[in-house]
Amino acid sequence: MISPHGGKLVDQVVKGKEREELLNRVSTFPAITLDSWGLSDLVLISTGAFSPLTGFMKQKDYLQVLKDMRLSNGLVWSLPITLTVPKQSIDSLSIGETVSLKGEDGKTYGTLDIEEIYEYSKEAEALFVFKTLDKLHPGVQRTFQKDEVYVAGPVKLLQFPRTFLKGFQTPKKLRERFEELGWKTVAAFQTRNPIHRAHEYIQKTALENVDGLLIHPLVGDTKQGDIPADIRMKSYKVLLDEYYPRDRVLLSTFPAAMRYAGPREAVFHSLVRKNFGCSHFIVGRDHAGVGDYYGTYDAQEIFNQFSRDEIEIEILKFEHAFYCVKCGTMATSKTCPHTDECHIHLSGTKVRKMLKDGMMPPKEFSRPEVIEVLLHEMRKDS
Repeated sequence: MISPHGGKLVDQVVKGKEREELLNRVSTFPAITLDSWGLSDLVLISTGAFSPLTGFMKQKDYLQVLKDMRLSNGLVWSLPITLTVPKQSIDSLSIGETVSLKGEDGKTYGTLDIEEIYEYSKEAEALFVFKTLDKLHPGVQRTFQKDEVYVAGPVKLLQFPRTFLKGFQTPKKLRERFEELGWKTVAAFQTRNPIHRAHEYIQKTALENVDGLLIHPLVGDTKQGDIPADIRMKSYKVLLDEYYPRDRVLLSTFPAAMRYAGPREAVFHSLVRKNFGCSHFIVGRDHAGVGDYYGTYDAQEIFNQFSRDEIEIEILKFEHAFYCVKCGTMATSKTCPHTDECHIHLSGTKVRKMLKDGMMPPKEFSRPEVIEVLLHEMRKDS
């Protein structure tokens, strides 16, 4: 099986006697309250999903990631993983002390050993990560809403948030599951949308060349207007039950926040799936994009900056897929000779509008069972 990024799977989940002792002391520590984004980062760092990171980034790593998409040791890493606090609160925090990390529900979920406290430029971060300062971009908008100071250092996880227990399998557990199934090669598919026929086509094409497929939907924070995670999960399950070989496909959640960082996030998503034990990662049209901020295949081209030895996970690059009426099948520009008039392809935005209006997208675009689930659930929420 493929090695974790950096060679070792990080495990900062505290267990047994150490956990009991820490729980007895944690109420005496100064506290930092995490929002849902910070809480998901805490869990994913601690369980090894963000290996080789053992905590929130120190300034040297942070700046190197912004500038070169590498950690200070030279290892490829494309997105900053950081924790902010208000500038006025830094007088109550000291380098060398341990703080408790609480959720917005008041529960203590972990600890952080403070090694650095530093200020940063929101403008520089937005330009490096998102290539724009346009605050209509959801990632840029969030960057400018963050607090002014970063607190850095290693973390420990004391307990999982209840919401993470549903459908989430840690990198260690998924790796064990792949071994049980005898899968030596596994292709991962990242999604924040329902799976339509175009997605199904590239997933099954990948499945022809590997032992197994991991459907790994992102279920953390997404932008307003995206279909909620619980509704999407129901649509994934009905699709897998009806149209996929059960012994060759696994569904597990990826409880990260969506950054909408396009090409940089594609690299990040691939490295994370490597930590979960996947040997291949699917990158299609406008991966992790939003609006028109990135080129159609920028998220594929960014991988040309790195050698295969640096990334290790194999990137499966797919053209935009569509249904060709004349061919009578799913295809891409690589396999279909016909003009656009013969092709059925809808944008996610258009599909969401159709669903909101109670309209049924064509069967050539989405499986009827998926549409029925989405329509039913969205009617309940309206």
